[in-house]
Amino acid sequence: MSGDRLLAVEVAYALPTQQWVIALQVPEGTTLFEAAVLSRLMEKAPGLDLESVSLGVFGKVEKSPKTRVLKDGERVEIFRPLINDPKEARKARAAKVKETRQDNA
Repeated sequence: MSGDRLLAVEVAYALPTQQWVIALQVPEGTTLFEAAVLSRLMEKAPGLDLESVSLGVFGKVEKSPKTRVLKDGERVEIFRPLINDPKEARKARAAKVKETRQDNA
């Protein structure tokens, strides 16, 4: 973090039953990861490990959250790990539809 100018950003995290959106003023030069730490969401969501989750901006995963510098007005999103791989879930649904069609033929 460096710079004298402050940026207005948000950090968002959601669980199945609860969500948080934390508004922050951070120094210019703050990274996604630094903003997530500054949000103190780890205190509100026990078990949240910022080292093991994906971070992004406005729904797009960022590959380098520790070096990606924020811009004014951006929202950092903390993503929970996926329970199901979306590709595998689609394959399973397609296989089930195909099986149903064969059974009804």
